[in-house]
Amino acid sequence: MNTATATDPLNLPSVDLNRRFVRVLERRSDGQVSFEFSIGWPELAVELMLPTAAFDEFCAKHQVIWRED
Repeated sequence: MNTATATDPLNLPSVDLNRRFVRVLERRSDGQVSFEFSIGWPELAVELMLPTAAFDEFCAKHQVIWRED
């Protein structure tokens, strides 16, 4: 029996869209930082790459929570 409602059709866990997560994948010798970024659910992430200065600014702007796993 499906218990999903019209307000929660997928029956997903609650999410806080104010929580933003970063996990650094690699700091390259050319100054680029490869990292995962997610909003709300740390398990659902996109992989991005930015120059170090832009990465630092990005993290400060979004007040990220650092992931180590």
